[in-house]
Formats: sequence, structure tokens, C-alpha cells
Amino acid sequence: MRHLIVVDPHTVALEAICAVPVEMPTAVPVLAQALGEVRDDTVVAAPDLGAVKPAEHYGRLLSRPVAVVRKTRLSGTSVIAEELVGDIRDRPVVIVDDMISTGGTIEAAAEVVADHGAAPEIVVVATHGLFVGSAAERLGRTTIQRVLVTDTVAQPTRPEMPLSVCSVAPLLADVIGRLQRDEPLDDLLARA
Repeated sequence: MRHLIVVDPHTVALEAICAVPVEMPTAVPVLAQALGEVRDDTVVAAPDLGAVKPAEHYGRLLSRPVAVVRKTRLSGTSVIAEELVGDIRDRPVVIVDDMISTGGTIEAAAEVVADHGAAPEIVVVATHGLFVGSAAERLGRTTIQRVLVTDTVAQPTRPEMPLSVCSVAPLLADVIGRLQRDEPLDDLLARA
């Protein structure tokens, strides 16, 4: 193996433990395009401080401002979202993260933006839809109108929530092609 390709890794420490070069392309542009047109007053929201950098990337691509939810993790499945930094009153919100595992962080963020007066158009976008345990049911009980993830994890039909899936196959094909041709990947990388 000459390269390891990992789309939007949850931790970049991966580079330090691998014996081969690790390429970390981001699915943010793919997801931003799949999101489609958003209203002019839409706000991109990071559900926690760890998602600020990707939220800013979405904000740049969509030409939208960014808000941040501050949270405290109580356990592996339980979080408390405490405050919101940013103006979202009467505005649609796109909550972005690298992955949805139990759904606790996204559920808490959706509650905070709704409590702060967001418009009813709340959409969630994440690269990896793990949906562990009852995550789909949990998100299905929220005011979230749509969840958009990539196919980095196979997605069965989930009638509990409004799920859309977009493919990262073209992104991976581009990365592999560039590696074979020894071309730069800078514009595709997560740190770009």
C-alpha cells in the first residue's frame, strides 16, 4: 500500500500512527453542492467547538455566516448544549459536523437553534452517518427537516428520518487519479 485515503477523519492523529502517507480529502464541497440552493438568510451552525473549522469551510462555500453551539458532553450518548454564538433568529440553519454517531450532539444543537428562534428549516449535513443504536429515531423526533450524509458508511432505508445520501466516489476517483499522475491534492484536502 502506497497511500491511505481517509475522507474527513474524525481525528488527524491518524497521520502520526501510519507507516504510509495518509491523504485526507474533504467531502465538504461535495456535500455543499448536494445541499443545493440555500436561502440568502441561511446560517451555517457548528454543533460544538470541534466543528467550527468545517463550519467555516461550508460558510465560505455557501457564502453564509457561521454560528456555534457550545456543548458539554455528559456521557458517550448524552450532551447538554448550553449556548449559541451567532444570530439565527428567524433564519434557516444548516448544522454541519464530520459525523453523526448517536445523534446526541446533533439533537442538542437542533434544540438550541430552535430555542433561539431559528426558522423551521433546520437541515443537518455530515460526512459520516454512523447512526449508532437509536440515533435515527432520536433525530426523527426533532424539528430537523432533512439529514444529508455521504456514502462513506452504507445507509439502509431509514423511514424514521428524512435522509439523503450523496456519493464520494467521484472525490475518491479524483484523489486516486491525481496520486497515480503525481499531481497535487491541495484543493481536495481537509485542511484546505
